[in-house]
Amino acid sequence: MTNIAKIKDSFKDSGLFDHALTHRSWVNEHKGERTSNERLEFLGDAILEFVVSREIFNKYPNKEEGYLTALRANLVNTVALSEFAKKLDLGSALHLSKGEEESGGRTNPSLLADTVEAIIGAIFIDRGLPAASEFINENLMAEVEKKAAEPLKDPKSRLQEYVQSQGFPAPKYKVIEESGPDHSKKYVIEVIVNETPWGRGEGKSKGTAEQAAAGQALGKKVQ
Repeated sequence: MTNIAKIKDSFKDSGLFDHALTHRSWVNEHKGERTSNERLEFLGDAILEFVVSREIFNKYPNKEEGYLTALRANLVNTVALSEFAKKLDLGSALHLSKGEEESGGRTNPSLLADTVEAIIGAIFIDRGLPAASEFINENLMAEVEKKAAEPLKDPKSRLQEYVQSQGFPAPKYKVIEESGPDHSKKYVIEVIVNETPWGRGEGKSKGTAEQAAAGQALGKKVQ
């Protein structure tokens, strides 16, 4: 029995599991059968962030907010969630349109990560927060000590990793504005991915402004 089969068998309502694996492209080809997993994804995203926040808050009582935020991001970002989905072979179980499948939807990191969140949302509806917490702790939190032992990646590194997972060229950083005297400069920098602005940040150095821009892009695209 596959891991996916075990997850499905744990549901009281197997229809919820199928709903969690239903991409909007499938819905367009099967009018009226069921809705997409996007609402479940919205719910699962919030539950995932809450559970992981609670667990690392308790596990690392002496760590500051910045450390906890970075650790949480490393545990629940698109790359981490899609890697977990691939271990489950989640892609093979997705309900996709023919076109989405032909364009690589079953291995698309963003789509896989979204589906993991939808499954968490479905577990919450099916059996409540304790069951959703157990799923998160047994699977995604299993990597917490490994992640905590690694140098936590800064926003630019995380953005580059995410962008590469989407098949885009490396992000480019463009100075939009430079002001102030030499001893007190202010830079405004825009990060551009695939010829599209993704975020903007400012700082007293180009490096600081670039990190801020990458952080804004991650907030919009990943978290």
